[in-house]
Amino acid sequence: MAHVIGGAIAALLGVVGIFGWWDNFGDFLRGSVPLALLIGGLIALNTGLKLTKGKK
Repeated sequence: MAHVIGGAIAALLGVVGIFGWWDNFGDFLRGSVPLALLIGGLIALNTGLKLTKGKK
């Protein structure tokens, strides 16, 4: 039960923090989304190359 209460408090503080610092949160999203896409694309490319090498 303590985990549920702690999780609810953390989620509430997170929502309050997002609304309180929306400008900073937006900057974080604008910076992290392209980086996540780049890393995800490189991982997918590497996996695809390994799969094609394994079929030969």
